[in-house]
Amino acid sequence: MQKELFCKVKLEVSETELGGVLLIKPYVFEDHRGEYIETYNKALYKEKGIEIKFVQDDISVSTKNVLRGIHGDDCTWKLISCLYGRFYLVVVNCDTKSKYFGKWQSFVLSDKNRLQVLVPPKYGNAHLVLSDMTIFHYKQSTYYDRSKQFTYKYDDSRLNIWWPIEKPILSQRDD
Repeated sequence: MQKELFCKVKLEVSETELGGVLLIKPYVFEDHRGEYIETYNKALYKEKGIEIKFVQDDISVSTKNVLRGIHGDDCTWKLISCLYGRFYLVVVNCDTKSKYFGKWQSFVLSDKNRLQVLVPPKYGNAHLVLSDMTIFHYKQSTYYDRSKQFTYKYDDSRLNIWWPIEKPILSQRDD
């Protein structure tokens, strides 16, 4: 069964409007028992040209209307997915030396569509919880070090990001 399942596994990878940011659709096996999703397989990702060494996995659990971010750093790749619920993800070019600084794109990730977004260094990401509860998951290519991160306010006028909410729930860091 496992060999048969592996042979059927397909990974769809597409480019986004942001250079270097990829949208990934892992294979979802469904039958009368439910679903089986392989969220990461080094060999399959390598086959698609994604050869990033991930060293840390993180999970964030939040309730509806919580907005986290915009955070990032100059050296970390992140592979973001939704394990449970639904959230609005924004990825923004935060490279102040780039002519594309401030360009952003949004995605809706959920436990139904199983989409993943690969975010390169110098990009920030933020997410707004759309469901009653969400489990946000990401793999990182470096170990977390808050002192090396940049933070932008979710409503920074230079970025002009559209959010589907007027008054999100924010942490002190993101307010």
